[in-house]
Amino acid sequence: LPPTWLNLLHPGTFQLIQHHPDSLPPIRQHSGNSLSTNTLQPIQQEPGSSSNIAADLQFQTSAYSLEEFLDRTHVLIRCRPGNFCYSYAEVEAMWESIRLCRQIGVRGVVIGALTPEGHPDLPALSRMIHAANGPNTTPTTAAATSSGTADTGLGHMTLVFHRAFDECLDPFGALEQIINLGFSAILTSGQASNAEAGIPMLKQLVERAAGRITIMAGKGVTADNAAKIIRQTDVSAVHLSERPGIRLPRTLHSSY
Repeated sequence: LPPTWLNLLHPGTFQLIQHHPDSLPPIRQHSGNSLSTNTLQPIQQEPGSSSNIAADLQFQTSAYSLEEFLDRTHVLIRCRPGNFCYSYAEVEAMWESIRLCRQIGVRGVVIGALTPEGHPDLPALSRMIHAANGPNTTPTTAAATSSGTADTGLGHMTLVFHRAFDECLDPFGALEQIINLGFSAILTSGQASNAEAGIPMLKQLVERAAGRITIMAGKGVTADNAAKIIRQTDVSAVHLSERPGIRLPRTLHSSY
């Protein structure tokens, strides 16, 4: 299987932690809850082992000690649950959050915004992108980012468009707009109730993207159907989550 993006859900914030298979130390909350190295290590031994680990902690401030991972971390920026149509004040609040992430050296952000008509909200997205890639970018840091090396907070941040994409009225038009804005990935269920049901659209999106952006299949992706989704769509990334009532293999279990 291609490299996958694995998501483990906890009560706290969303972060994608890119790690080397042999060098992942324990990730601990100050409360004592943890994701330990030996819990995650078996994942590396499976075909198509994960190159990214995420914790979706539902809009709460994270207490993880991730200073050494900041330059390989992606943070979900959302000011509230609900729809993806944001007011001026909400966009400014997210702008400030992105600016802070950039200042402390976070690698990238996961963002999205739509108009009431169901199209990407270009002014809102441009404002958020400005916070990620605006002033203080130097040719040196921009070149380092484009070459694939981690940025330290003053260069371009990686941009991922979240599942607001699944509410876009014209997915193919939105795809082109998102590519033109400079995003590196789109998280989507193929505009279906789950990624398995969205396989036909996911396949079309991969074909339309033609390598210009990563299509990441998400929602309802499990240890049982991930291989099928990847095989039938050619997506290069999946977003696998553990939710209450859904049991994943114990090698993917995390205590909370």
